Amino acid sequence: MSKKTLNKANLERLGAETLAKLIMDLVRGNAALQRRARLELSAAQGPKDVAADIRKRFASLRRSSSFIDWRKQKALVKDLAGLLRMIEDTVAPDDADEAFELLWSFLQLAPSIHDRTDDSNGALGGVMDAAVGIIETISPRISMDGKTLADRILDAVAEAGYGEFDGIIPATAEALGEDGLDHLRSITEAWAEAPPTEAEIHACEGFGRMSTAEDIVRRNKHLTRSVILADIADVQGDVDAYMARYSPEQLTFGTIAPGVARRLLDAGRLDEAFEIIEAARRSAKGPELLRNDLDDVFEECLEKQGKTEELKSHLWTRFEETLCVSSLRRYLAFLPDFDDMEAEEKAMGYAEAYPDLGTAIGFLVDWPAHECAERVVITRNDELDGNDYHTLTAASDSLGANHPLAATLMRRAMIRDTLDGAKSSRYRHAARHLAECQASGAAIEDHGNVPPHARFVDDLREKYGRKYGFWQLVQQ
Repeated sequence: MSKKTLNKANLERLGAETLAKLIMDLVRGNAALQRRARLELSAAQGPKDVAADIRKRFASLRRSSSFIDWRKQKALVKDLAGLLRMIEDTVAPDDADEAFELLWSFLQLAPSIHDRTDDSNGALGGVMDAAVGIIETISPRISMDGKTLADRILDAVAEAGYGEFDGIIPATAEALGEDGLDHLRSITEAWAEAPPTEAEIHACEGFGRMSTAEDIVRRNKHLTRSVILADIADVQGDVDAYMARYSPEQLTFGTIAPGVARRLLDAGRLDEAFEIIEAARRSAKGPELLRNDLDDVFEECLEKQGKTEELKSHLWTRFEETLCVSSLRRYLAFLPDFDDMEAEEKAMGYAEAYPDLGTAIGFLVDWPAHECAERVVITRNDELDGNDYHTLTAASDSLGANHPLAATLMRRAMIRDTLDGAKSSRYRHAARHLAECQASGAAIEDHGNVPPHARFVDDLREKYGRKYGFWQLVQQ
C-alpha cells in the first residue's frame, strides 16, 4: 500500500506537531469539529472533565430553539452519536453512576430536539434507542437502589412524549431487582388510579372534541400503565400477567396476537398459542406486515405440533400470495432431492408472472434469480413503476454489473417518474441514475427495441427541457 494513502498508520508517521496543525486547520470555522476536539481534550484529562463538557453540550441543546432541517439533522445525529460514544467509552468504564446520569439526561433531551425537527426517517429515535442500549449494558453496575430507580422510571415514562424511554424497564431490570419491579408495579397502579391533577388537566385542554381533558388524562394514564405492567410481566416471565392487559377481542388483533402467542410458545404452552393465533388469523384484517407476523407464528406452531403436510401447504400458499422468500426456502427444505429443484423452477416461473411487478422484481433479486429478474424487467418494461424507487434502486444496483439493460430500464423508469411529477427533491437521484445509465450503455450488447442512451437523453431534453434544476445537476 502506498505511503501516501490516507490511513491511520500513515498519518501516525506525520508526528504529533504536524497532526496538530492539520487538526487546527480542519476545525477552524467548523463548530461541530471544534466541539469534538474539545471533548477529546477533556477525555484526555479524565472522565469527570469530559462529563462536565457533555453536560454543557446538553444545556446548549436544551436552550436551542431554531428549526433543524434535514440537512442540519444529519449533523445533529452525528453529534449526538459522538456524545454517546464518549459516554460509553470514556465515562462508563470508570464511573457507571455518572454515565447512567448522563444517559438519562441525554434521553430527556428528546422533547427539545423532536419539537424542532421532523424525525420521519427515525434517525433521532435510533440514537435514543442506542442510549437505552448503553443503559442496559451499564445498569447492573449502578449503585442506585431499585425503589428509587422505579420512582424515576415511572416519572420518565409518564412524561415521555416521543417514546424516548421505550424499553427502559427491560434495560434496567437487573438494577431494579424484584423489589424494584414490585415497587414499580405498585406505584404505577396508584398513579393510574389517582384523580387527575389540575396541571395534568390543563396540559390536555383543547386536545379533544368528544372527550374532556380529564377523560384524556385518565385514558393516557391507563395506556401508560398497560405498557409498564406488560414490560414488568415480560421481565418476570409472567405470561398470564402480560395477557391480562388485553380483552378477549384484543387478543385477536394482528398487532397483539403474535406477541402473545410467541410468549406462550416460549413458556411451552403450545396449544394456547395455537388457539390465539388461529383466532387472530380468522379475523385478520389490515396491513400485510401484520399478516406476515401472524403467519410466522402460525408456521412455528404447526412445526412444533409436527403437522408437516399442513405446514408445507401453508408455506406454498403464502409464497403464491406474497412471494415470501423465507416461505419458499422453508417449503423447498421439506422436499427430497431433485423434487426441490423442480419446485424451485416452478416458483421462479410463477414469480415472473406475478401481478405486482415490483414485488416480483424484489423477490427475484433477493432469491437470487438475476436472469429471471432481467427477463421480467425487459418483457414487462411498460409496467415498471418509477415511483417504486426503493425496489428499483436496489434491483438496478444488484443487476447493473451483469444485466445492464435491465438495470438501465429500471433507472430510466425512475428518471421519467421524477421528471413527470416535477419531484425536485429527487432530481439529484435522477441525475445520478442518468449517469449510471450512460456508464452501463457500453456494456449493453443488444438494445433490442430499447433506445440507446444518446437517443434517450435527446427524448428527455425534448420533453423535459425546462426542468432546469435537473439539467444543472446533470451537467455538474
